[in-house]
Amino acid sequence: MAGNVAKKKKEPHPPKGFGNTDRLSVKSIRPALPKNIVEEMQETLNRIRKAHPRVDTSEAGSKYRHEDLEALLLITKVISSSLFTEEILSIVMQRAVEFLKAERGFLMLKGETGDLEFRTAHNIQKEHLSEEDFKISSSIAMKVAETGESIYTSDAQADPRFSSQKSIAELHLRSIMCVPLKVKDEVIGIIYLDSSAQQASLFLESDLYLFELFAGQAAIAIENARLYDSVFQLKRYNEDVINHTPVGILVLNEALEVTTANRTAYKIFGKEPVRDSSRPIKLADFLPPDHVAYWEETCEEVIRSARSFEEARYFLTRGKEEAVLAWKAHPLATPERKKNSAILVIDDITEKVLLEKYIILSEKLVAKEEMAASVGHELNNYLSIIYSNAEMMQLNIKKTAWDKVVANSEAVLENIGKMKRFTDSLMDFSKLEPEMREFDLRRLVEDLLFSLKPQKSFSHIRFFTHLPANLPPVTIDVGQVQQVFFNLIKNAAEAIKEAGKSAGNVEISAVFRVDQQVIEIKVKDDGPGIAQQNLNRVFEPRFTTKPTGHGLGLANCRRIMETHGGKITVESRPGSGTTFALSFPVSTRP
Repeated sequence: MAGNVAKKKKEPHPPKGFGNTDRLSVKSIRPALPKNIVEEMQETLNRIRKAHPRVDTSEAGSKYRHEDLEALLLITKVISSSLFTEEILSIVMQRAVEFLKAERGFLMLKGETGDLEFRTAHNIQKEHLSEEDFKISSSIAMKVAETGESIYTSDAQADPRFSSQKSIAELHLRSIMCVPLKVKDEVIGIIYLDSSAQQASLFLESDLYLFELFAGQAAIAIENARLYDSVFQLKRYNEDVINHTPVGILVLNEALEVTTANRTAYKIFGKEPVRDSSRPIKLADFLPPDHVAYWEETCEEVIRSARSFEEARYFLTRGKEEAVLAWKAHPLATPERKKNSAILVIDDITEKVLLEKYIILSEKLVAKEEMAASVGHELNNYLSIIYSNAEMMQLNIKKTAWDKVVANSEAVLENIGKMKRFTDSLMDFSKLEPEMREFDLRRLVEDLLFSLKPQKSFSHIRFFTHLPANLPPVTIDVGQVQQVFFNLIKNAAEAIKEAGKSAGNVEISAVFRVDQQVIEIKVKDDGPGIAQQNLNRVFEPRFTTKPTGHGLGLANCRRIMETHGGKITVESRPGSGTTFALSFPVSTRP
């Protein structure tokens, strides 16, 4: 046949020649032609029909066309079976070469700049080819990419568009077909096929129609794979960001199952990442047993109410360590189910809290040093006067200057009285002016325990707390009230140790009495208890049963509680431990 050249038809129907061989019939021209020419043409037509059954209108041709459509459907399924771009490109290229029995072919996609980029190539032997093998076809590829219209020729050496190209003659190229890969009328790349004169395959217009159908399906599969790659890369990027963020992140569904957890979250809770995927990871898997109920109730409320929750300090027992967490829970909508889940953001602020305590301790030490210097200076003044008058008194006695001895003794007594008034003022808590502010008693107690647990003097004590998270605030002097709890806990620890017990328990619980508008906190120990005859005197100043005690600790506790408008009571039995009950009026807002 002569060089048969065509561009892509814009009609929705198959191009002429697909399923229609009227033009190949010699009946209409037989009377005008010699018999030998007609027979030669008929033989040529038979060879074409044999080589390209889809142009045959007979029953046998119909069978082949049906097989072509089945093959096209199968190829569509195959190229849609993967979501990885490189795998899709390889499948598309191999199937294209096999489908049209081309000698070789290559595929190019548009890059970010819009230029065509060589992606993959194959030949009929299914060997991978390099970009160098296709430099001669770059002009065809660029034209198809620019115009969006297919180019094909069944005889390149006779086609005036290509016959002048040196490479066409050198490679003996015969058939060339290049079609665009389009998605929503946008060209994303091209597929190119060719065959040499030595290869039996010949591209016809009917082949072009099927190849364009193939390219349309391939373009959709490639675009889907590219979108998947983008989503996958974005997912990997987000995972990297989440895993390298310094705060812990947990995403929970309605069943409180953890759908996302970063490395920091596992580290904060002292857990190892779960490898067993046979069961869902629960929020409870991250928490110590005595903390589970509180976290689950809080997260369920966040999901149910779609309201955020935040806790500035949460004290968590992590193995043998005490950790301080700041955590937030926010409702998170899941678009696919239109239901709420929750995202938890957890920050380990243990080091920060310890640093704050060291700073506060340093400030207190400086203040104590300044106070000690001031007290020492004041007492030294009195003692200097007393000392000088005592020396003069000895001399005056030797001289029998009794009038001067009387004056010296009066000076000594006067300055001793001043010293007593000065020391009494130091011990008189009624003259202290508390710095009142609104505060959370739960945080106060947990903050104190966080400081006490690492200390050696409390190593034999097991602490148990039952402190509701929704306690209303109270107006207190934080330092003074913390001193009350410290005295009670210290007394319990010392009593347990003096009783010869190797270990003991201290339990701190709180309840809000709504009818009385007070918070009641109990500090209970399992120590030796207090004798009945001493129970009514424990709050008296300077009453103590300890060999080295000064008897001011509990007296000061009562004074502080009264200053805050509260009270302190005690219940105890020998051998049954001791319970101190503290009541604090809640803050009232205008």
